[in-house]
Amino acid sequence: MRARIYRPSRTAMSSGTAKTREWILEYPPRSAREVDPLMGWTSSDDTQSQVKLRFETKEAALSYAKDEGIEAVVLESKVRKINIRPRGYGENFATDRKVVWTH
Repeated sequence: MRARIYRPSRTAMSSGTAKTREWILEYPPRSAREVDPLMGWTSSDDTQSQVKLRFETKEAALSYAKDEGIEAVVLESKVRKINIRPRGYGENFATDRKVVWTH
């Protein structure tokens, strides 16, 4: 089974970069999830899909996969350029503005 190593992207609900610095090794699901006829819950007999291993670096994740004999694929994500303004949000309300700020 082939595992994937990736760096998670930030969620759509946040502008921060928390939980995006670690590398994750996870297995793809082997079988589709099934609906339980009695309760209506979705379930699967695949326990490997619940495993997510976290690593500080990509090299550490690759080293672990190699040591354990796991075939792994690395998925590189685009790195977003950091957008930090020199004076930040407070600049909108500064009294020493050069131009008049209006809607």
